Amino acid sequence: MLHPTALIHPDARLGAGVRVGPFAVIEGAAEIGAGCSIAAHAIIGASVVMGEDNHIGYGAIIGGEPQDLGFPAGAPCAVRLGRGNRIREYVTIHGGSASGRTTVVGSECFLMAGAHLAHDCQLGDRVIIANSALLGGHVAVGSGVFIGGGCVFHQYLRVGRLAICQGASAFSKDIPPFTTAAGRNGVASLNVVGLRRAGLDTGARAEIKAAFALLYRSGLNTAQALAAAREREWGPDAREFWEFIGSAKKRGLCDLLGTRPVAERETDE
Repeated sequence: MLHPTALIHPDARLGAGVRVGPFAVIEGAAEIGAGCSIAAHAIIGASVVMGEDNHIGYGAIIGGEPQDLGFPAGAPCAVRLGRGNRIREYVTIHGGSASGRTTVVGSECFLMAGAHLAHDCQLGDRVIIANSALLGGHVAVGSGVFIGGGCVFHQYLRVGRLAICQGASAFSKDIPPFTTAAGRNGVASLNVVGLRRAGLDTGARAEIKAAFALLYRSGLNTAQALAAAREREWGPDAREFWEFIGSAKKRGLCDLLGTRPVAERETDE
């Protein structure tokens, strides 16, 4: 199960049934869970901890040093993967940028060829990231998110649960849960199909639709919409939406496509 040309550090810990392909490298005290496969020419850093049944594709680099000017060369850069992830060829996942920080990928995620996670990113479960999408440092992505190919994300922003991001889009503001995001910092609509597929019942979907309308279609600004939302009771999913909105930092939230002032749209273009 271990190709004779693979380079595996004697301190590395490999679970039962691990497969390591030709010229793959496993450094230091990396931990590889049972049933994982590491394809040819992949590199697993010394501070990587990986659960069971992960597939790491050709040439992928997991646990590389952060592209952070303040990072001391040679310091530990931790990455933690859950179980059942598919990491395709040439994906790069950089480790945490300081002691005690970790880049985290949940379970059952699918990162397609050429995707990049910078230092300190946090992915939930069942996240799909298509080819060549680039996430800056400290980006937090909720469970069930789909990110289209070629998307780029500024550092420190958040993508809420069950959001979907159209390919070739660019974001520097938070994307609320359950929405479809597109273009440059735009929200187009709710992710209606995604909500159904996730098993949210009719009542929950109706509440999310009402919350979306209050935030984006009522003519209220964000603070006013939050105040109005506090005047009624919401179910758990809609509360999650409002909690996300209420915890937005100075980076702000993506706005509704078509509502941005003309001068700002021209500047973007």
